[in-house]
Amino acid sequence: MPGLILAAPSSGAGKTTVTLGLLRAFRDRGEAVRGAKSGPDYIDPRFHEAACGAPCPNLDAWAMTPEAIAGLAAGPGLLLIEGAMGLFDGAPPAGRGSVADLSRMLDLPVVLVVDAARMAQSIGPLVAGFAGHDPRVRVAGVILNRVGSDRHETMLRAACPLPVLGAVPRDPGLAAPARHLGLVPAGERPDLNAYLAHAGATMARDVDLEALAALAAPLPEAAPPVFAPPAQRIAIARDAAFAFAYPHLLDGWRRAGAEIVAFAPLEDEPAPEADLVYLPGGYPELHAGRIAAAGRFLASLKDRPVFGECGGYMVMGDGLVDAEGTRHAMAGLLRLETSFAERRLHLGYRHLHALHGPFAGHWAGHEFHYATTLRADGPPLFEAADAEGVALPAMGLRDGAAMGSFAHLIAPEAM
Repeated sequence: MPGLILAAPSSGAGKTTVTLGLLRAFRDRGEAVRGAKSGPDYIDPRFHEAACGAPCPNLDAWAMTPEAIAGLAAGPGLLLIEGAMGLFDGAPPAGRGSVADLSRMLDLPVVLVVDAARMAQSIGPLVAGFAGHDPRVRVAGVILNRVGSDRHETMLRAACPLPVLGAVPRDPGLAAPARHLGLVPAGERPDLNAYLAHAGATMARDVDLEALAALAAPLPEAAPPVFAPPAQRIAIARDAAFAFAYPHLLDGWRRAGAEIVAFAPLEDEPAPEADLVYLPGGYPELHAGRIAAAGRFLASLKDRPVFGECGGYMVMGDGLVDAEGTRHAMAGLLRLETSFAERRLHLGYRHLHALHGPFAGHWAGHEFHYATTLRADGPPLFEAADAEGVALPAMGLRDGAAMGSFAHLIAPEAM
């Protein structure tokens, strides 16, 4: 069970593209390979799965225990972990939860993906600085990305103080469309397989796959985590509007004996019989008209336990205003009005404490959305603090058995 981490000096260096291409390239060679994603990300893992055909867990060094991370990382074949942001970037004040933290926890080497489009000899001090910053984080090699020419590559290789495992040229065909929460999701890309095939062929041509795999280090043996489920039978909304559910939570609930059944609100499927209806996040603002017209789905939420996260929380409210300023009536379970007509970024890890409901207790969570709250009346669901432990206004709403918030729950938090 060997693994290694693909990181970068900063966001935007092309980690995702390189990782996807490598996953597809190893798969096309008939080798067992799988991906993982550092941090709180719902979108990139689905691309990983499409690239190699294996499940892709999130490994969150801020929110998860080392034991849970080791259990989620365990499995057959080569594990390629895609980092988030820059190698040492994490939550304030000291960068907790960074990709470097993950490297230390799993004792895995790092391959640095460097966007070389606007540099030549300066790659030397850049790579040397990252390699020498922390002796506990072993930066073992470099992949040059967005290289302009053979001459450019020659200069970069001569100046780089670490082994260069590959040089990927600038290629508009490797660009991926994005929207406000990240890449356009894999399930919405009709050209996905062609894109992955091109990325895989590019990495197979321009990266030394044997040298890369040889750097991988053994992963610790560990069992996947088990999480106490919020209910015995859970009905979860799963479609393009409700796509942001963490597989590690669902799998952990299943291991504890819970039954999870999926339904599609955009097809106007009613929520099936269950002890809890779970509405995860996603893109309800892009499908607000269809949701408002899904009468059977909305009616099925009445007078039963419902929990909503982020987008699911917005659907539980009275109304949602889309980006064009049109208001759409939602489920009416909570006295909540939200809007995308004036967007505002809310982003960061959250310490959460619920006193009521199926998620009572302490949780590590994350908030990432652009919605504006126009009205929120009722008792809150969570006491909240930011990553530094500074108290925030209480989050979410509850009304009887209906409850939700903008926070995405990642894992139970030991206190």
